[in-house]
Order: sequence, then C-alpha cells, then structure tokens
Amino acid sequence: MIDRSGLAKFLRSRREALQPEDVGLPRGQRRRTNGLRREEVASLCHMSADYYSRLERERGPQPSHRMLASIAQGLHMSIDERDHLFRLAGHNPPPRGTSNDHISPGLLRVLDRLDDTPAEIVTELGETLRQSPMGVALNGDTTRYTGPARSAGYRWFTDPAARQRYAPKEHAFLTRMYAAGLRELVTLRGADSRAAHLAELLLDRSEEFRRVWDDHEIGIRPHEVKHFVHPEVGELELNCQRLVDPGQAHSLMVFTATPGSESYEKLQMLSVIGAQTLP
Repeated sequence: MIDRSGLAKFLRSRREALQPEDVGLPRGQRRRTNGLRREEVASLCHMSADYYSRLERERGPQPSHRMLASIAQGLHMSIDERDHLFRLAGHNPPPRGTSNDHISPGLLRVLDRLDDTPAEIVTELGETLRQSPMGVALNGDTTRYTGPARSAGYRWFTDPAARQRYAPKEHAFLTRMYAAGLRELVTLRGADSRAAHLAELLLDRSEEFRRVWDDHEIGIRPHEVKHFVHPEVGELELNCQRLVDPGQAHSLMVFTATPGSESYEKLQMLSVIGAQTLP
C-alpha cells in the first residue's frame, strides 16, 4: 500500500537537499527555493511538473515502476534511497546487481559536469543509460533504443547503420571485440543471464556473429584511441577513458582529443553544431 504522506515528505527532502549545480543546472539570479524547484525536478525526471507536484502534495495516482525509476534517477538517489522510494510507493524495489540500470549519484555528478565533452554512461552490455550533450552530438541519441537493440554489440551485428560512425579499418577488430566481450560475460554471469540471452539471439540472427563466436576468443580489450566518422565533421581520432562503478557494472566513457590536433578543432565545431540542433 502506498504511504502518501511518507512519499511526499521523502520526495520533498530529497529535492530540497539538491542544489542546481549538483545536477548540472545553472543557479540563476533569483532563487528563493531551498534546493531544486519542482519544475526542475520534473524536467530531470522526464515527467510533467503537475504530476510531480501532486506526489509532493499527497495526491495523484500510485506511481508506476517506470515513474519511480525516473524519479530516483532524476533526484540522484543512492541505491538504498531508490529502494526506500519504491517501498513508500507500495512497490517492491527492482533487483540489485549488474543488471540494474540505476546510475549511482557519484557517476551522475561526474557526467553532469561534462557538458562540453563527449561522454556517456553504459552498462556492461553496452546499453547507454545517459549521455552528455556532446555525447549525443558525437554518437547520436543511443538511449532511444529498446529491447535487445539497446546493446551496442547487438546493434553491431544486426544493424548496418551501427557501423557508419566508425572508420572501416576498425570494423574487423570491433567485430572480434564485441563477440569476445559477450563470451566473457556469458561465462561470468551464467546461462540464465541477459548476456546469455543476447548471445542466443545473435547466434540465431547473425551469420557473422556465429563465425566469430566459434573462434572462442576472449580478452580483446577496446583500443584507447578510437577512430570515428561523423556525418558533419568527418574523421575524428579520440582518446577514450573509462571510469568504472564496480558495484553496478556501469562505466562512464569520456572521449577527448589531443589539444591542437585536427580532431580537437573538429570537436570544437561539433560543440557548435550540437548546440544548434538541441531543442
């Protein structure tokens, strides 16, 4: 059963504890609210301000699992706070572990400060959970996919468009890397895991995957330097640094170019193009 009073008080306390700079928002000149405004929280949670406001006023329908997950992520809740939120709303919390999509507050805080840098947070299966604005400008919105196609490795073998943003000289290596990485995950997570299900789908749908899967390669790690082909600025040579959250098997990937290089200048151009295309 939903605890409307407890839910409202908890949401209000979490909102008031956050400052705009904690979530990558400008503070502005005239701010009288303690913490974030309700409309700011609603925007972060991808819901209407009216819907969120009713929750804080002990009104409205019982939030769904999806709505609660969005609220927990938007308010930068820890995993314990997320579970508490679900229980107050009358739901069992989602399972913890490596299949969990909830991003830790620490990883989110780092990403929120990377507006001018291509960056994204991904799961161990290559599912994009969050991107910086420059990350979207570089790779497109990769959070839009659903089902198995959320996985970059799955798209690599099933969607020809997935290869268009990588230099052709990288394709053979990436094919081996995705297959080897998935094989390691299947062994690590077990036969009933999402990784195993993904492998079964690819074995059924991709002849190329079946061929490289039969090679039984493991230990093929991503190159630190990646070669992209962007539809607007052309070829880019970028260094990729990875920050790993071992508790939830999420990685923050940050892409940078050597200052003064041609790729560095192209990234500056991309920041302008990206700003012009954002809503």
